[in-house]
Amino acid sequence: MASLKDLRRRIRATTSMQQIFKAMEMVAAAKLRRAQARAHAASPYAKKITEILTNLSGAAGDLEHPLFEVREVRRSALVVITADRGFAGTYNINVLRAAETILRSRPRGSVELVVVGRRGRDYFRRRGHALHASHTDLPGDASLDLARALTDDLAAMFVRGEVDQVEIMFTHMVNALVRRVVTETFLPIGGDATAGGPAARDHGTIFEPDAESIFRELVPRYATAKLYSALSDAFAAEHSARMVAMGSARKNAGELVDSLTLTRNRLRQAAITREIAELVGGAEALK
Repeated sequence: MASLKDLRRRIRATTSMQQIFKAMEMVAAAKLRRAQARAHAASPYAKKITEILTNLSGAAGDLEHPLFEVREVRRSALVVITADRGFAGTYNINVLRAAETILRSRPRGSVELVVVGRRGRDYFRRRGHALHASHTDLPGDASLDLARALTDDLAAMFVRGEVDQVEIMFTHMVNALVRRVVTETFLPIGGDATAGGPAARDHGTIFEPDAESIFRELVPRYATAKLYSALSDAFAAEHSARMVAMGSARKNAGELVDSLTLTRNRLRQAAITREIAELVGGAEALK
């Protein structure tokens, strides 16, 4: 059994960790509120630009844009969004396991990995997976610059024919306690409902200056908005997972401090009782 000195040291150390966990929980909660505010602020823009693109793509049904081109999927790109740091419970491992499932289900070498976050980069490198690109040193919140850089890189890969499809895998925050890993098709835009369909086409629409110029400006904005929305959701889920994990760690540390304190008190009581018994025994021996 540990001595009183060891127990006191463990109690002090655990109390210090409990305070650190509490501080990290509060910081994560503040960042979560900010991330949710960013996601809600970006939602109207993303919704409106999707609506505009749907209407225009239907009106310009004969227009061919490279990002709308639907091809047979022989090679694809998978964007995996993780975090730079840990202490977030199962946030990182859940999305990485889902990515591993996709990699195992497809022919070897047919998937180009683009990883966002240091945790994902280190995970795939340790397992020998080749990375097309990795983005680390992430900002604390979703960054429009990062979304633009990713959009430009992925669009260039798709237009050059290096990949036939681009997918985004990230963690969607349902609420503060529930998160779900989702995979969405990013490119081609023409492969999903937002690209418009035959029923939505209206050849009576007049484009000014012309349809090509409008789509050349609008489509990259739409792609950036979609990727920014995924990043915002992923950052909010990360802060939510870290808040919950640090809250659980703080609670467990408190329970450990209580248990150690009880053990320490019992040892002190046993030591006092033993000293009293020795004093009584000595006094009886002197009689």
